[in-house]
Amino acid sequence: MKDILFGASLTDVIGSTNVLVNNIRFDSRKVEMDDVFVAIKGTLTDGHLFIGKAIDLGAKAIVCETLPEQIIDGVTYVEVKDGNTALAMMASNFYGNPSKNLKLVGVTGTNGKTTISSLLYQLFKKAGYKVGLLSTIKIMVDDQVYATSHTTPDALTINAHLHLMNEAGVEFCFMEVSSHGIHQKRTQGLTFEGAIFTNLSHDHLDYHKTFAEYRDTKKILFDQLPKTAFALSNIDDKNGAVMLQNTKAKKYTYALRTYANYRAQVLESQFSGTLLKINEHELWSRLIGHFNAYNMLAIFATADLLGMETLETLRLLSELENVDGRFQYFISSKKITAIVDYAHTPDALKNVLETISTLRTGNENVITVVGCGGDRDSSKRPVMGHIASQLSDKAIFTSDNPRGESPIAIIDAMEKGVEPQNVKKILSIENREQAIKTACQLANAEDIILIAGKGHETYQETNGKRIHFDDFETVKDVLKRLDK
Repeated sequence: MKDILFGASLTDVIGSTNVLVNNIRFDSRKVEMDDVFVAIKGTLTDGHLFIGKAIDLGAKAIVCETLPEQIIDGVTYVEVKDGNTALAMMASNFYGNPSKNLKLVGVTGTNGKTTISSLLYQLFKKAGYKVGLLSTIKIMVDDQVYATSHTTPDALTINAHLHLMNEAGVEFCFMEVSSHGIHQKRTQGLTFEGAIFTNLSHDHLDYHKTFAEYRDTKKILFDQLPKTAFALSNIDDKNGAVMLQNTKAKKYTYALRTYANYRAQVLESQFSGTLLKINEHELWSRLIGHFNAYNMLAIFATADLLGMETLETLRLLSELENVDGRFQYFISSKKITAIVDYAHTPDALKNVLETISTLRTGNENVITVVGCGGDRDSSKRPVMGHIASQLSDKAIFTSDNPRGESPIAIIDAMEKGVEPQNVKKILSIENREQAIKTACQLANAEDIILIAGKGHETYQETNGKRIHFDDFETVKDVLKRLDK
């Protein structure tokens, strides 16, 4: 126990820490004989209520913020200032501080985290390295795939997979770092080689309450970087400079509009790809749109900062393929273009629709199918409704993942953002499959259908139940049937 607790801030100890424990648990239901149970004060439940249950199941040690009234002989009790921080430090120590044995790069921001981390994984794999990935979509230990349920997994899951990466000889790992993950101290105890800031816009205000709190939580990742690390920030974003204010790391910037260490210019943009100029080098990318120009620039800069040769990086960048659910598209035999994108924030939706606008000739109609998630930041719903109706020829409001909320109530909130002149452009269809079918039936040759919000997700969550639902699969199937 004393080795596992190294670096954790302790306020009191009852019993001996010179005991052997089998595993660390923070879910009392998973406790087994001789485990240590860490009581976490979560958003929904308080682990302190389950200390007795953990001891009944065989816990040899308890780590908690408040010592229980009843102290059991033979059990070690460790009181700590913060349970989440203690769990993260313990997890790192338990698995042998695996982040120190590879080059770990964290990617944070509202949009672009998944694309940048996933494509960096792709790039370094193509370059012949053993690579790891911790992302919203999946966890990769070189070629081995593991499922994931959170953008930033819990500290035990992170360190367990980093340990597997050590065993597999992984040299680089790219990791999405969410504001929830930072706030809940899941990344404490990790040693980062570098961090990337993408952008900041309206999201997660149900959790953080204010935009300033959301921004400052992201900033913690940069504040805690060691001086040996690099801090790479999108300086076109007004919060880009804020991220670099207090970091000890070496500071680098990237931008399309302002002076920066790494600069790019979009020379040509079409459905087949984008012609970019990055630091005086021309590059053809299969990725589409200005938002992907930022992503490609961040990837180029990161590869450079990690020591990859410039011409090799440019060659590999041109081979990269889109990430599932990120501007993923196909064209039906009747020349209808269907695009599926994860855009679930106002800024992301606006970026995708503006990108579509730059690619169209002007004769096509843009039909957008969009919803908002339940039990999440409700303030963005009217904004999403406004953007979809303003930038589309037809907008269909539908269910996303309603979770515990009424889908109709969510759609009503979206409708409140629609301006009077755009009211005739919207339809509201609660059933997402029916909404996609309707969009396909309304579309003519050359029209563009955008299905936004769920992207890579292959499920829909309603009242605690998940059913299989895949936007890309659904629209492809509907258009094929209509083509016959």
